[in-house]
Amino acid sequence: MDTRTLGQGLTVSTVGLGCMGMSFAYAGADDDRSRATIDRALERGVTFLDTADIYGPETNERLVGAAIRHRRDQVVLATKFGARSLEVEGRAPDGRPEYVARACDASLARLGIDVIDLYYQHRVDPQVPIEETVGAMAALVQAGKVRHLGLSEASAATIRRAHAVHPITAVQTEYSLWTRDLEAEILPALDELGIGLVAYSPLGRGFLTGAIRTPDDLAEDDWRRTNPRFQGENFTRNLQLVDRVRDLAGQKGVTASQLALAWVLAQGDRVVPIPGTTRPERIDENAAAVDVALTPEELRTLDELAPVGAAAGDRYAAPMMAVLNG
Repeated sequence: MDTRTLGQGLTVSTVGLGCMGMSFAYAGADDDRSRATIDRALERGVTFLDTADIYGPETNERLVGAAIRHRRDQVVLATKFGARSLEVEGRAPDGRPEYVARACDASLARLGIDVIDLYYQHRVDPQVPIEETVGAMAALVQAGKVRHLGLSEASAATIRRAHAVHPITAVQTEYSLWTRDLEAEILPALDELGIGLVAYSPLGRGFLTGAIRTPDDLAEDDWRRTNPRFQGENFTRNLQLVDRVRDLAGQKGVTASQLALAWVLAQGDRVVPIPGTTRPERIDENAAAVDVALTPEELRTLDELAPVGAAAGDRYAAPMMAVLNG
């Protein structure tokens, strides 16, 4: 597995692994299979692992921490705080400086590690100036508890303000062939500031794999059933987009997943996708996407097939949309 550099010095595998689905949101996860998936990822050189305190909540950090306990030096580990307070509290998002410190200590304990490689604010707190939150995060770097700082789902203006307080290494935002809204303002800001982009849901929450053909393919307790893009007429329209991607992938002799990941990778060396999976065999498929080279003509075709705004429906329900791009 090749590597890419986020910000000014965090080297990560070119494709990472999003671990959320092992404990949160999607149905059918199994801890033993999830651990086997992490094992397979590390074997293939997929060493950039992503978790958060809210996944579970809290159980995903414990799962990931246990899986890497005896090979911590092989892993670049990212986690997040602030999408929601610790379970005993109800405020969300939370960027209060006193909470930042407590959340970090709690994550370190659950993960069973001494230092977090990349620590993100999961969602921007509109009630707390970003300078105060990032100032508290910078104190964690000075204390040796965190190596690099990140933001998730932050606006370009917020990123600039945060970066003025302490260098931001990476911004994590949804980015894929069906979520391209960040190209207008956020990507230019990252380029200007030398910040990396970590692309979550690069496979459209599984839709771009082509494996989901009807909402009935999702379990009754699968969170995606509540997602606007997986509902009603939106589902039908988005399936048409996916079929166009599948057709192009078939012509190229790759899977739809590999084509979708190759497109994200082609957006620049600063971009690192973190597709999630709970199955070891998907690690092999996703890792192979780094060897899929797209020609200028193929990139133009994909731009035509899936332009900005092509997906039908918002990417979250209204309450979650309200805390994006903060």
